[in-house]
Amino acid sequence: MEWLSQAAASFANFVWGAPMIILLVGGGLYFTLYSKLTPYRYLKHGVSLLTGKHDNDSEKGQLTHSQALSAALAGTVGMGNISGVALAITAGGPGAVFWMWLTALLGVSTKFFTCSLGVMFRKTDANGEVHGGPMYVITEGLGKKWLPLAMLFAFAGLFGTIPSFQANQLTAAFREELVPATWFDSATMFNAVVAVIVTTLVAGVILGGLKRVAYVTSRLVPTMAITYLLMTLAVLFNHLGELPSLFQSIFTEAFNPQAVGGGLLGVIIIGVSRGVFSNEAGIGTEVMAHGAAKTDEPIREGLVGMLGPVVDTLIICTCTALVILASGMWQDVEGVKGVELTMQVFGQELGLVGQVLLAIQILFLAASTMFTYWYYGEKCFVFLLGEQARPYYKWFYLMMIVIGCMVTLDIVFNFMIGMYGLMAIPTMLSAFLLAPKVKAAAKVYFAKL
Repeated sequence: MEWLSQAAASFANFVWGAPMIILLVGGGLYFTLYSKLTPYRYLKHGVSLLTGKHDNDSEKGQLTHSQALSAALAGTVGMGNISGVALAITAGGPGAVFWMWLTALLGVSTKFFTCSLGVMFRKTDANGEVHGGPMYVITEGLGKKWLPLAMLFAFAGLFGTIPSFQANQLTAAFREELVPATWFDSATMFNAVVAVIVTTLVAGVILGGLKRVAYVTSRLVPTMAITYLLMTLAVLFNHLGELPSLFQSIFTEAFNPQAVGGGLLGVIIIGVSRGVFSNEAGIGTEVMAHGAAKTDEPIREGLVGMLGPVVDTLIICTCTALVILASGMWQDVEGVKGVELTMQVFGQELGLVGQVLLAIQILFLAASTMFTYWYYGEKCFVFLLGEQARPYYKWFYLMMIVIGCMVTLDIVFNFMIGMYGLMAIPTMLSAFLLAPKVKAAAKVYFAKL
């Protein structure tokens, strides 16, 4: 297994080199300047769209604005916030948090453009169902000659949205912290039991299709997110006096040439890659969820989509980061990372109650992410292999959950985040080429307002 672990790490490091950082951060900066800060000036209107007063049942699509955002957030508000932040801090120190913030701030503009394009260029099948995503943005917006670029996205998306990381971290959370080892003869037996339970839970939702996924996530995600924020605020209340110094360390370590994680470039790469893993800005997965929104106004859905990085990274990830930094455990616990570190932090700060509550959070947030990733992966699978292959994908997806429960974290995480990076190439390139169409549509839309 050692060679496989090294191969996965090398793959992730290759994809997430300096060119990828330039593509995502530079691309976000370009969209921000090109739009003249339009997304930021209409944040309030974006929030108002979630109330439903602009919804119109006669327009094309399967999901309301709020359901589309909930489905997209289900893919981001989860293990990326709980485990991904812990991985970023243990690998890159406090400075990695700053680069996660920057990715989110610029991600607001990136999502405005990519999610607008997701509605502007989507395909309607013979049954009247709409299909959105970067692969359709490319083929419908740029033409069939760009099909290889669309195929690249679909291939990377098929493997970048496998549920193995979420299943792995869910298993680790229960195995390491909550379930006595004496209950099972071996770790393998425990992993197998978790695999059966989680696979059954996910199957019960995804077999009901997109509408059931949207129904579950639109209720689950807001409840879990609010509960998690209350837990983090309870911890931070006991560390109020330390908060100024924690923020100072985030800013100073972000530009420290000798920072943890391989110096300045290492910290930037860690922060940006984990930030993107958290909010998906520029990756293109969220475009598939927003592409199914029930609206004929592309700009309207772009305004809804851009709220994702604000909720996901600027609010929830920041709370997780401050809790971990305030505890000081990220420096003291050797060999512990990911969800195990976050579990131990809440155990130290809130006792057994904190661990149990976090375990419940992890169960439902990881499950909600797996529900949404099924939808993303199926879209890519069908695009590559055709509609006749659709029934087979559910079984492939459920098998990936079982595998995730059994293998090590490093292999799963590095392979997945490597594929994530590959997805950004076609997503960002198509967004650059089609940005003038979004700008023109935005001018017309905001003139109406």
